[in-house]
Amino acid sequence: MNGKWLQSSMARRLFLSRLGAGVGVVGASVLSSPSADAQVAADAPWRPARHAQDDWYDKIPGVHRFLFDSSTAESMGWALQFASNYFTANQDVYGLKDSDLAVIIVARHKATSFAYNDAIWAKYGKQISEQAEFMDPKTKEPPKINVYGQAGETQQAGKMDALIKKGVQFAVCQMSTRGIATRIAKANGLEVANVIKEITENLIGNAHMVPAGILAVNRAQERGYSFIYST
Repeated sequence: MNGKWLQSSMARRLFLSRLGAGVGVVGASVLSSPSADAQVAADAPWRPARHAQDDWYDKIPGVHRFLFDSSTAESMGWALQFASNYFTANQDVYGLKDSDLAVIIVARHKATSFAYNDAIWAKYGKQISEQAEFMDPKTKEPPKINVYGQAGETQQAGKMDALIKKGVQFAVCQMSTRGIATRIAKANGLEVANVIKEITENLIGNAHMVPAGILAVNRAQERGYSFIYST
């Protein structure tokens, strides 16, 4: 009787021991399963990728970062106005200096050509004006200068140069520039590549040619810039 009881007890212990080992294996399998790994990945904080060609966003000094987006002639005018207001309010109310503010204005789509200097407008004003759907508000003719640049007849004239002196940077759409250069090249019997090179060498101050204006909006926000579309 005692012998049978001992054998039965040992069998139960062996069974429970094997059961416990099995549970451990199952547990390990669950912990290393794809669904568990996916959960761990989902719990990790998202961080944007960094690319060397975007590092210039971080080189602009300032304790506050702001990006003004523009895609039309009108919205470029508003971007210049709002950026000017931004500097004024921060100076008057917070006592901040120009160098405390990192500001970017994006020139893309039909606003792109307002990042070109007067030499390009004087030479190719007709084609640029057609692309931008913009006429000189005074003459009602294609402008011969960048009307937002130096002080002149338009309401926002001179604000661009003033903002450049404050350290404002301009992100210029390369995709739109290629389209503008193609229009110019066809109208004047030129090579597109040569026109792109000429435009790139004649940008306004503090201008950076970027792959696409909309991409600049994205990259700047990923690097901590607040964003507004100027309209």
